[in-house]
Amino acid sequence: MIRKAKALWQGTGKEGNGRLSSDSGVLAETPYSFKTRFENEKGTNPEELIAAAHAGCFTMALAFGLQGAGLTPTELQTEAAVTLEPDGKGFKISKSALTLRGKVPNCDEATFARLAGEAENNCPVSKVLNATITLDAKLIQ
Repeated sequence: MIRKAKALWQGTGKEGNGRLSSDSGVLAETPYSFKTRFENEKGTNPEELIAAAHAGCFTMALAFGLQGAGLTPTELQTEAAVTLEPDGKGFKISKSALTLRGKVPNCDEATFARLAGEAENNCPVSKVLNATITLDAKLIQ
């Protein structure tokens, strides 16, 4: 399976701007720029997209893990907070902090924590990130 996305950039790094598009059409000429990345202007940025990918991938991996254990979640909510920090003359993504809250009938804390940890280790996005990944998982009754 191969998934594709495209970036078009025009202008300098600080004054220029770009647009991101994905083959699925979910991203269609979505704006990004220095201001959307570093100054909170409306639009997206690579770190936000990585955070969305990590949250989505991890949560789906956990849903499969719970299913394999004979459990059906009523809700899994994950936030991924991706940290971008200076690195020499550039930047690096140093961390992705996952915060998970889940409602899973008939599941105990220990099983939930174990399955969440396995999902964090086995989700493809976790495997591709060269960053520290933390997980704060809580089962909500």
